[in-house]
Amino acid sequence: MRSSNRRKWQPLIIALGVLGVLALAFGGYLNPVSGALLRPLLPIQAWLNTRFLAFQTFLEAPADTARLQQENELLEQEVARLQAQVIALQQQVTEVEILSALLDFARAQPSNQYQAAAVIGRDPSPFLQYILINRGSDDGLRRGMPVVSAEGLVGRVTAVTANAARVQLITDPAALVDVRILPAEADGVMTGSLTADLFIDQIPVTASLQSGDLVLTSGLGGGYPANILVGQVTSVRNEATALFQQASLDAVTDFARLEIVLVIINFRPIDVTPLLPTPAVP
Repeated sequence: MRSSNRRKWQPLIIALGVLGVLALAFGGYLNPVSGALLRPLLPIQAWLNTRFLAFQTFLEAPADTARLQQENELLEQEVARLQAQVIALQQQVTEVEILSALLDFARAQPSNQYQAAAVIGRDPSPFLQYILINRGSDDGLRRGMPVVSAEGLVGRVTAVTANAARVQLITDPAALVDVRILPAEADGVMTGSLTADLFIDQIPVTASLQSGDLVLTSGLGGGYPANILVGQVTSVRNEATALFQQASLDAVTDFARLEIVLVIINFRPIDVTPLLPTPAVP
């Protein structure tokens, strides 16, 4: 009987005990006890947490690496695209500047008619100085027509096809240009060389020349129009026994950077060779 009564009161006793423990816990009376009991478990909890984070990182690392590689590839593609845009814009700016300078040159010489042409080839030989342009007989080009840049004289057309032409540069060893040196008003004949250097010969010994003098086409000889800027005198050679002075000069045109040129299409060169006296045969 007693055993039966005891079993009947056990749930009530347990419930009261639980309520008592909860009351003590909510009242904060069990904090010192729980802290003392849990303190030894804190290192174990920290160790387990560290291992769990390491294992989680290990599992997620391949996915993170693939994501980073993909993002890196996208960034590289974007950088390449932006670099291409920058290069294209720079080329457009350069072309606009060249065209603007050529337009200014054309306005300064209103009596001439011009055909713009792009440089599409250069001389591969060290013994010839010429360029190829993308305009030909279909565009009105003919042999002998002068070619200029925004800076000054380039050369003249020496061969023509329907849609292209070859331009002999004034630096070519076979090129001859009648020039005038200012302010001395002295005439001479300019020639090129294998080294692309320019020289002026047949300058009267009475002419007073100095470094920095301007050199322009004279219009003599019928090969070029007058007053096209060629370059500046850099040095003068005047020997006491010589019949003429000689001078070297720098061209104003940068032939290595030629991209667009102008062909003077309304100028017709005059061949004066048949009018020159033939040297007497001894």
